[in-house]
Amino acid sequence: MSRAEEFEKLRPLLFSIAYRILGSVAEAEDAVQETWLRWEADETRTESPKAYLSKVVTRIAIDVLQSARMRREAYVGPWFPEPLLNDPYQDPERSAELADSLSMAALLLLERLSPLERAVFVLREVFAFNFEDIAAAVGRSEAACRQLAVRARRHMKAGRPRFDADQQERDILAERFFNALREGDVDGLRDLLAADVSMIGDGGGKSPQLARAVMGADNVARLFATYFPRLVRINVTWQPHELNGQPGAIFCDRDGKVLTAMVLDVVDGQIQTIRSVTNPDKLAHIGPVADAWAISREANRAARRAQPKQDDQP
Repeated sequence: MSRAEEFEKLRPLLFSIAYRILGSVAEAEDAVQETWLRWEADETRTESPKAYLSKVVTRIAIDVLQSARMRREAYVGPWFPEPLLNDPYQDPERSAELADSLSMAALLLLERLSPLERAVFVLREVFAFNFEDIAAAVGRSEAACRQLAVRARRHMKAGRPRFDADQQERDILAERFFNALREGDVDGLRDLLAADVSMIGDGGGKSPQLARAVMGADNVARLFATYFPRLVRINVTWQPHELNGQPGAIFCDRDGKVLTAMVLDVVDGQIQTIRSVTNPDKLAHIGPVADAWAISREANRAARRAQPKQDDQP
């Protein structure tokens, strides 16, 4: 097997490691590409390409994360990971761990860890690397890595997200939600939302976004029932799509350009959290991105035109 073939075989794993450490599709892809360049330039042979390439991509991801954390501290509004349509790496023996670690809730928990803790947790708890390879990957002793793993596991366990296990039930609830959304059905939406549901948006200051989180079933249902029928009037459409392993949808303008990615957290048969990503920088990997400001202005104009004139009032 050639070096290129070995690398392509491991590419899905390398991307999945990098994405979980970085929470960014673009940065993970860049880390994988840099790993290939280093692999191509290194003429020495290794007994384990998997261990070697995993070490390289992990170190690159840690370096990128250390600088990214400073940028995220200055980020405008809530910061969410870039939505991932599909995880390219699959392992039937680790399917539960892979799925649990991919959700936005889990990735946001990982943000609380130091870069080293995050890398160790991902390699050990998600991908089941042994501590010898983890130590080589992060440049620490095995004993230090064990301590990092304990601390990371404790932090993650304390805030571990809890989702409904039955995917079919989640998908049915999501379908009902988006149908009620399309119809502007306040009561139908309210019935699907947990009493303490939260709606949070990530626009990064580059698209219209909520000034703050909207809390409570009544408030969230009214927000959706008021605003989203306006989008329907200007031919915004949405298609259900699993995002980060959770039910969600991709919203597009009339030209098929991506406007929003929305993810639903379902707990105990109700929607607990709704996260909406509208920052165009975080949607470009999905497809051409719509002008969200223009869409918002057009939707508001359409809503004003749809209001009955005062002379027409009974």
